[in-house]
Amino acid sequence: MTDAKLDDRGRLTLPKELRERHGDRYHIVELHDGIKLVPVAEDPLEALRETFADVQKTPEELRDGAREAALDEAGR
Repeated sequence: MTDAKLDDRGRLTLPKELRERHGDRYHIVELHDGIKLVPVAEDPLEALRETFADVQKTPEELRDGAREAALDEAGR
C-alpha cells in the first residue's frame, strides 16, 4: 500500500509503478467508507471484447439468464 497526498491545487499523483501497471485514466467510485480508483482502458470496447472473448452465449441468452437470476433472488 502506498500513501499519497493532494497538492495545494487538489491534485493527486500516483506512484510511477502504479501508473505503468494500470495506465493514466481512472474512474472514481465513491464508496460508503472511501473512494476507489478503477482503471479505464485506452479502448474500453476492445477491453470488453477481450474480457468476454470466451463467452459462448448470445446477448439474448445472457440477458435472459440475468433476468431469471434476478427474479429468483427477488423471491419470484
